[in-house]
Amino acid sequence: MLAKHFLDLPLKLRAYQTAKFVVVPVPYEATTTYGQGTRRGPAAILTASLQVENFDEELKAEPYVFGIHTQGNCQIKGLASRVKRHLAAGKTPIILGGEHSITPFVVKAAAQQDQALSVLQLDAHADLRDKYQGKKNNHACVMRRVLEICPAVQVGVRSLSKEEWGFAKKSGQDKKMHWAQDKLDIKKIKNQLSKNVYITIDVDVFDPSLIPAVGTPEPGGLSWYQVLNLLREICQTKNVVGFDVVELSPRLNELVSPFAVAKLVYKVISYLT
Repeated sequence: MLAKHFLDLPLKLRAYQTAKFVVVPVPYEATTTYGQGTRRGPAAILTASLQVENFDEELKAEPYVFGIHTQGNCQIKGLASRVKRHLAAGKTPIILGGEHSITPFVVKAAAQQDQALSVLQLDAHADLRDKYQGKKNNHACVMRRVLEICPAVQVGVRSLSKEEWGFAKKSGQDKKMHWAQDKLDIKKIKNQLSKNVYITIDVDVFDPSLIPAVGTPEPGGLSWYQVLNLLREICQTKNVVGFDVVELSPRLNELVSPFAVAKLVYKVISYLT
């Protein structure tokens, strides 16, 4: 049975009026080029979230008491306007993808609210192509589109094309790329970000042994606690206006991936409370 809400919460903690967080499922899949199924990601995350403990073992707290409202599925055309409404209402939007090409729509909406915005990208891929397979809004072009809106810092990258590297060197973006094989310099990453931050997490940033069900897998990657340590520091020292988690491609009878992603979403919520 598919869940309609993030976590198993009582009705009063799911009410929009009082909730700090608003979960927006976006089952969008149009430009995937390898593993199919990202459209099923949001439903799998919501269903797995029912198995996540509401008590955060790290913080020794119950972050759900701040309220988490889950909306119905959102189409890509209505995503930006919905995000604007949530931000204007003082909510923190949490976007569940779906493929990564949804991110620029959210960033554009957030940047219109906060001019001094920057983006923290956690991803195995640079996503800096200008076009891919004839499309400028392909999932392989996400960060190229984001950089047309605001600055970005890229973490966990371990795959890119010659074209992308050329663009990064020419634009200076290479100085804001933190490679997966290098020691994670959290202080440097933090200093490269502005006060207001939007976080986009492509779950292929992780080592595939942790989350194997992704749209575009890549060997190597960050560990669970590397990612959590970075997210905790950013969430506790910056004004994180929202975040998305994308590119989960659920597989039949494989429960590790959706559960890990659901737990990841709740960890970010925890760090923001």
